[in-house]
Amino acid sequence: MSRRPASPSRRSSSGSRAATAMPSGSYWLYGQHAAEAALANPQRQVHEILATKDVASALDPKRFGRTLIPNVVDRQRLDLLCERDAVHQGIALRVDALAPPLIDEALQRPGPILVLDQVTDPRNIGAILRSAAAFGAAALLLQDRNTPQESGAMAKAASGALDIVPILREVNLSRALSQLQNAGLWVVGLDADGTRLDGPSFGSRRVALVLGAEGAGLRRLTRENCDEIASVYMPGDMESLNVSNAAAVALYELVRPH
Repeated sequence: MSRRPASPSRRSSSGSRAATAMPSGSYWLYGQHAAEAALANPQRQVHEILATKDVASALDPKRFGRTLIPNVVDRQRLDLLCERDAVHQGIALRVDALAPPLIDEALQRPGPILVLDQVTDPRNIGAILRSAAAFGAAALLLQDRNTPQESGAMAKAASGALDIVPILREVNLSRALSQLQNAGLWVVGLDADGTRLDGPSFGSRRVALVLGAEGAGLRRLTRENCDEIASVYMPGDMESLNVSNAAAVALYELVRPH
């Protein structure tokens, strides 16, 4: 399944301080792992590479099938291009966002599917993508409204996973969950009040794991469209986890050997 460059109507702006000078549909992706993953993804449109002298001398775009030559800039130039307090590690790429594939395309990939119910922090989404890649998730499904588009902050937190795990975007989350159910997936909502999540109990059933927004949790209609509500095992004194941490624990429980 390919991840095509996005059409102009679906592309993201960069969200950086240099966004007003950027061509429509482009943003600055930064950080070593994020940059290398983007360069290695043949579906990723890369328009420009900026790097400090030491990073540029060690970078060989031809290794990724790219003909672009890195432009050497000072670190202050990168500081201005990237989000405030960004850890760019001396490299930034001007890229186009990837077009979301269809659910049917994502279902051709093995592994569970993660669904986020209006999670709004791009760094949390990036961290969830990183866990999704680590634990073999097929895709990440987001509601198109009220969730951030691709950005440098998301790519940096994902540490390369933004170009590995497809992101699906659906207008109607309830309808998307029904589509997953019709495809044979068991939809599990994650909530502190649910029964204990037990990976082996699902047997050979494929799972779609739904996580709610930071603080608010799952919305009522989303809960009603789940096949069951479950919670991760936490024997300590904390009642809940950050959504990205909860995603990592739940994914491990789903895919761990048993």
